[in-house]
Amino acid sequence: MADKPTKGLADVVAASTALSDIDGKAGRLFYRGYDIHDLAGRATFEETAHLLQRGKLPTRTELDSYGDELARGRELGALVSANIAEIAEKQKPMEALRSLVSLAGADDPDKDSTAHDANLRKAARLVAQQPLLVARYHAARTGGSAPDADDSLSIAANFLLQVTGRTPAPREVEIFDECLVLHADHTMNASTFAARVCAATLSDMHSAIVAAIGTLKGPLHGGANEQVMKTLESIPAGGVAQAVRDKLAAGEKIMGFGHRVYKTEDPRATHLRRMSAELAEASGDDTYYRMSKEMEEVVFETKGLYPNVDFYAASVYHYLGIPTDLFTPVFSISRMSGWTAHVIEQHADNRLIRPDSEYIGETDQKWKPIEER
Repeated sequence: MADKPTKGLADVVAASTALSDIDGKAGRLFYRGYDIHDLAGRATFEETAHLLQRGKLPTRTELDSYGDELARGRELGALVSANIAEIAEKQKPMEALRSLVSLAGADDPDKDSTAHDANLRKAARLVAQQPLLVARYHAARTGGSAPDADDSLSIAANFLLQVTGRTPAPREVEIFDECLVLHADHTMNASTFAARVCAATLSDMHSAIVAAIGTLKGPLHGGANEQVMKTLESIPAGGVAQAVRDKLAAGEKIMGFGHRVYKTEDPRATHLRRMSAELAEASGDDTYYRMSKEMEEVVFETKGLYPNVDFYAASVYHYLGIPTDLFTPVFSISRMSGWTAHVIEQHADNRLIRPDSEYIGETDQKWKPIEER
């Protein structure tokens, strides 16, 4: 008798990849063999995107060339530009990004090709355009306009400038850039798997990315960092411990804790905790950092759960001035580097992804004419 299927495909190997790896027991994450602790705060997001998409950390010359390619690819096409305002009026952030990326696919000069070189060009354009799409969407819904991107600035610096409307401090840029590195890829998570399933049909890269964004939109995958911030904002001063215990007693989940893969602390949370503390001190108001620390302690004491990447990301993004409902779109800015790399990898050695299923319905049913039913 065949083994029963594992719910949610837990522990089922769905693909071979050279992009990222996790040691859940030791709490380690690797991008192409590089420990995230070595990359965080050292490699820029542009270097990390190059590593994932093109297989190696770039030399200075290669990084300059890649930066020029990102700058050229940042410009939005006519179709997506013409529709941002209407989409911003009618759709919430993740819905809007799903629509805008689809429209960007129609504008892309390589839209009809899944060849490797075309995929590399599309991947760079998607990484370059995603922060601009988020910024333009936010500007449109608030009745403003996002400043033009400065080609001399990094993706992190441009995004903070365009969303907040102010020139970010150099250290803020460094911290946000490190956040982008930490979120760039994470093995076969739900949105990455969705992208690879779509790509495995030999559909185009933009279609695969739309599948990924639609998957990230679901609250069981994306949105946890936003929910963490809303929880922090809903708790009265001095009421963290009681609020956490009340939620747990009521059977409610505390967002930002526990992970399907890590059995110890998520290595990305280690860096985000540090950055939250630094930004809190610099802001002169450490309320949300202190609340986060207390919540972490109570949850661990009560449930034995560690914070995951979403928990301290919430207060970091808050201190950087990013609106709460843009937290998940910011995740998509970073993860675009990983998603596109997975599509490239899938197309390079493709086989249609078609798992089996266990039938649990009725058997031996007999058809009857409608008059006899």
